[in-house]
This record gives sequence, structure tokens and C-alpha cells, in this order.
Amino acid sequence: RVDLVGDGVQALHRVGQQSYAAILMDCRLPIMDGYEATRQIRRLDGQGNLPIIALTANALQGDRDACLECGMNDYLAKPFKRVDLQRILQRWLPVQASVASQDC
Repeated sequence: RVDLVGDGVQALHRVGQQSYAAILMDCRLPIMDGYEATRQIRRLDGQGNLPIIALTANALQGDRDACLECGMNDYLAKPFKRVDLQRILQRWLPVQASVASQDC
């Protein structure tokens, strides 16, 4: 399940209302950017270990460092390939046990 928001304030509000397995955070969100949204999410009770992965068009080493310093767990530069996103998500999300029957 995926939820989309339009700015950092909405992201912070959603995380305060429900739980997520991970957040893909755009760094250049309006109203409150992804860096500040991440800092504030980290201050919420129980959100210290929530994987937050930066999605950004900034691909310089300093940009990666800025993402990690504000509390993001990882970094994915745009444009990216599906396999890149899969690799990042596999790194941060626990393996889910299959509930489907073998007849499916």
C-alpha cells in the first residue's frame, strides 16, 4: 500500500496518524522540505527506526551526506531504475512471510 502527499507538512501529519513500513522522501517538497520533515518525523514517539529513504535529483556526495545527517537512512538519486528501488527496499524492509496458498 502506498500513500502520496504533496508536501512535508502532510508527510509529518500522516506519519503521526498511522504506521508505515518505510518512507520514500523527496528532498525538495514545498512548504516543509524533506530534510526538515525527516528531522521532525524522527522526533515523533516510535519513529526513530522507521526507514526513510531520500529520493532526490541531487546526486553529489554532499547531497547524500546532507540526507544522512538529517536522519534519513539511505539515498536514491533520480532518475533511478526499478531494480535500484527494489534493492534499497530489500535492504530496509523485513522479509514478509507469504500468506498465499500453494494453489494460487
